[in-house]
Amino acid sequence: MPDLRSRPSAGIVVALTATLFALTASAATLGHFSAMSAGADFGDDWRVTTLSDVEPTRFELVTVDGRTVVQARAQGAAASLARAVQQPVDDTARLHWRWRIDRVVENSDIATKQGDDFAARLYVFFDFPLDRLSLVESTKLRLARWWYGDQVPAAALCYVWANREPPGTRTWNAYTSRARMIVLRNAAEGVGEWADEMRPLAADFREAFGDVIPVVTGIALAADTDQTGENVTAWFGDIGISR
Repeated sequence: MPDLRSRPSAGIVVALTATLFALTASAATLGHFSAMSAGADFGDDWRVTTLSDVEPTRFELVTVDGRTVVQARAQGAAASLARAVQQPVDDTARLHWRWRIDRVVENSDIATKQGDDFAARLYVFFDFPLDRLSLVESTKLRLARWWYGDQVPAAALCYVWANREPPGTRTWNAYTSRARMIVLRNAAEGVGEWADEMRPLAADFREAFGDVIPVVTGIALAADTDQTGENVTAWFGDIGISR
């Protein structure tokens, strides 16, 4: 894992996990926002992770189309709304959620560090024994855990609403090969409208990491524009796993 300290919004992938696992793990519904009240806080299960010297994305519960959802507003900003879980999954598991954006990040570029901004992201974190990693990868992960804390995840899937990249694009994060970026939508895919997603977690994990899917240990929502300085707003509905 590369040194993420030089890159604020890449560092958030690691930094948010230190907060993530300070929370009490739970096997409850991953994100039941519709049961919350607009204007309320997120409760003890959720934590906003920010970075020093970076304007934070603003998260709040709002009512849209008669339902309470999460609104994430980034104005040259970066932050994540994270929750720890301990959710066993198998080959039949399907991750489902709804999201919406008001615009894409025009200068987003999934292939570059300078373009690592997205109007909406959903992270899923996993952990598994270090002996299932290569020597190089396990060494990097040990170093990252020494620096950032023991709960840096071994792997992450990151679903994004991109700009130019076609849906189905898969690549490694510009800063780490332990985070697999998966483009679900782009500028031509219903900007301004709600989009319902359902992902086969085991298949996505196997494609990325070539292994049987382990327990899901956390999720995070994000909208970030700290690299490009652009302004975007995203909304996230309920998140769950079905079989």
